[in-house]
Amino acid sequence: MEIQENIINKVAQSGLVTLDPAQFYVAGERVVYDITDNLFHGLMLREKDFREFVKGHDWSQYQDKYVAVTCTADAIVPAWAYMLLANRMAPYAKEVVFGDAELLETVLFLKQMANLDVEQYRDQRLVIKGCGDIDVPTSAYVELTKKLTPVAKSLMFGEPCSTVPIYKRKD
Repeated sequence: MEIQENIINKVAQSGLVTLDPAQFYVAGERVVYDITDNLFHGLMLREKDFREFVKGHDWSQYQDKYVAVTCTADAIVPAWAYMLLANRMAPYAKEVVFGDAELLETVLFLKQMANLDVEQYRDQRLVIKGCGDIDVPTSAYVELTKKLTPVAKSLMFGEPCSTVPIYKRKD
């Protein structure tokens, strides 16, 4: 006698909608430009030397790249120096931000999420996927939570089979 078992996928029947923040990842090369190399004795920026550098530097090397401009040294760097760098990189780079690689990633994710149509998630039970091949900055999770809380029935973090509750609307 043959016994047939029906396996029921309760996750599929749960009505949960999974949203993967990795879908907002912007592909492309990232570069961190550290102004430390332009400092006089590693302490301060000298305007004349810096302007000569800016004039002679090959800015085309930033073509189609995402650039974070920073200073990792404890030094005196005036705001205009970063402005000059942004001015010269802007015609080539896809994005230029002041900050480190993490801030650059945050800016890229947030710009992509700005176009998210949250209405498609109205009254849905959402799981914001928590792991994957792409490193998603925590700021992206915060932004998704902020955007989706007003429309979602519930928000969870993780995977449909193992979630951490974040929010549940009181009906």
